[in-house]
Amino acid sequence: MARLQLRLLLLFLLAWPPTCLDQDYHYFGEQGSGDTWERELGPMVYGICFCPLSRLGDLEALKVADSKTLSEAERERLFGKLDQARDFVGWALDILSPNLISNSMQRRAKYNLNSLSHDTAMALVQLALDQGVKVTQVFVDTVGPADKYQQKLQERFPELEVTVRPKADSLFPVVSAASICAKVARDQVVKRWKFLEDLGDLKMDYGSGYPNDPKTKEWLSQCLDPVFGFPQFVRFSWSTAQLILDGRAVPVRWEDSEEEAGDPPAAGRGSSTPSLLSFFARRQTPTERQPHRFFHERGLETVADL
Repeated sequence: MARLQLRLLLLFLLAWPPTCLDQDYHYFGEQGSGDTWERELGPMVYGICFCPLSRLGDLEALKVADSKTLSEAERERLFGKLDQARDFVGWALDILSPNLISNSMQRRAKYNLNSLSHDTAMALVQLALDQGVKVTQVFVDTVGPADKYQQKLQERFPELEVTVRPKADSLFPVVSAASICAKVARDQVVKRWKFLEDLGDLKMDYGSGYPNDPKTKEWLSQCLDPVFGFPQFVRFSWSTAQLILDGRAVPVRWEDSEEEAGDPPAAGRGSSTPSLLSFFARRQTPTERQPHRFFHERGLETVADL
């Protein structure tokens, strides 16, 4: 719980059916894949949806579909139907701010997107269980290898029947419903985003948010501050943002940069453990000696050599 509070997640608990404690429910996590995963701008939204096993036919009758195949108007229309069906459909959302995503990806011990996605999905499953929803089956749209993700979920929730599939939002109506809820919520958050930064007269026509959208690239270039970078609306860790920062922002040399550049190579692909032979190999270029931690912690630096 402390970790979730530190992340400052914005969590919505909406439309819990009054009968949720009395029936067995399908349940799923929608993983923020597709357009919400790839965009440079705005939050990522994860959603869950559940309905009784006995009412799956009613859910299918709503004709929900993968949100990525629907127009904005179609998503909002179907969302309205889901909201009206609250006597047998429940859902909740977890909105991860772009600032949270950037901090997770760029901190010293990187918290990658797969881990962030998995942990958010499991937290939503746990949320439903804690609220007394009688979950029996879980359907999840995969992030990363489906078999490993399914094993991870099954180990966390051994009492549940877990199914993880690529493109689950186009295979299972209950996942389609959650993807619609998540996408509609994201659209509304982006439209009503309140910038903390003073952007002056900058127009808010930032396009779709995709890296290859010319409007998005142009807006990123216009809103760049050479020292502080982008507004918190931007995911700093995405490649397009990084390229603009590298090319146009003020360069910063951190004290540990030389140390990282001179580190011995890893023993193998994907390994962080150096080869034993690397400790005996002659370095091609000398590495600048780093000051002791004592000086670093007190903000002291060398101004002259005697």
